[in-house]
Amino acid sequence: MASRAEVTAALPERPVISAPATELRPAVRAEIARSVARQPWLGLAGLLGLVVPIAVVLSFALDGPARSVVVIGPLVTFSLVPVAVVAFWWEDWPGTALAPRWLAGWLNTAFIVVFGVGLTFLGQLIAGGVDPRGVFDPNPGPGHLPTFPATLPLAGAAFAAALQFTLVNEGWPLRGRLPRIPAGLLAGGLAWGAALLVYYFVADVRPPPGSGLHTQTGPMSGAALGALLVTIGAWQTWLYVTWRGWPFNRIRRRGPRLVVANATVIAGGWATYTLIHLAVSPGKILAGAAAFTAAALVVSMLFENAVRPHVTAVMDKWLSVTTVSALAVVLYVVLTAYARTADLGRLEPNEFVVHACLNALAFSVITHVAVGRRWPFARDQTRSPTSPDPSAT
Repeated sequence: MASRAEVTAALPERPVISAPATELRPAVRAEIARSVARQPWLGLAGLLGLVVPIAVVLSFALDGPARSVVVIGPLVTFSLVPVAVVAFWWEDWPGTALAPRWLAGWLNTAFIVVFGVGLTFLGQLIAGGVDPRGVFDPNPGPGHLPTFPATLPLAGAAFAAALQFTLVNEGWPLRGRLPRIPAGLLAGGLAWGAALLVYYFVADVRPPPGSGLHTQTGPMSGAALGALLVTIGAWQTWLYVTWRGWPFNRIRRRGPRLVVANATVIAGGWATYTLIHLAVSPGKILAGAAAFTAAALVVSMLFENAVRPHVTAVMDKWLSVTTVSALAVVLYVVLTAYARTADLGRLEPNEFVVHACLNALAFSVITHVAVGRRWPFARDQTRSPTSPDPSAT
């Protein structure tokens, strides 16, 4: 977590990730420059040393992919809102506390684990009742309440709402008004409030007979709603992680900027889903959008600004989205090919692809870079005599 002074201080009004470079504090620019100077080796070390091993564990730890998808999938999906709170509020990635701090990283990780498990039980309660066996047992049996897949629309809606409010809406009106800890917790609560509205008024959930879960009647099936939410998430990631809020950050007045940004991301995601849905099933859309999101995080977060110093700003934008798209195709093709040969039981190959991309790869990238601050591969610069003093800016 942040230092005591940072905890009690309000965040800047605009997130560092999408603020124009001219508005960044000198200390922030200096820390970012140090990180950029170590690319691409810094990203490669994180990829091979932590990201891929953690992603493999999350994909296969419970005696193969099928059990891992059913048990680990919901737990990680419900942990995504706490991850967003830590990464984009408490740490304000990539700006306020770039140096790795091992104790803070472990405390943040403990927070994510505890709240992730707690929110999984809350989602299970909303879907039908509390049943620990249904959370941790891949085959809980009749009379128990499985969390997969009935609770996933709620978890996915909460994370999509958290990113929309935090990145696209720039955390307004909480940023700049409240200290980062309560602001982040309140943002997570607002995301869950939006998710509940989506779940009760949009989602159509038809659990297996005898499962004990509530039937939820709405205009969109769980698969269709999931595909729409992840497609919107791909737009959020593309425009606010890969392109750092461009072109919206060129609009100086906050009101018009937020209106245009929110409308573009939501309408763009909806239109993309609607057009592709004319020829492709929701499951394949969900898997494709998940692959794009994971690829964007690998390219733009793990290897952030690796080529930016060597090309123009325009070239950087198009090169980045081209690289992301190519990596997304590779992820989708390779993971789908594996899933078709693996013993997935009652699961579809697309469900494993979504889990491997979002709950394994994307989750491990965010926690390594934005929560753990690339520990142990990034050097702690906080005491460097050449580092600008953040308190003096």
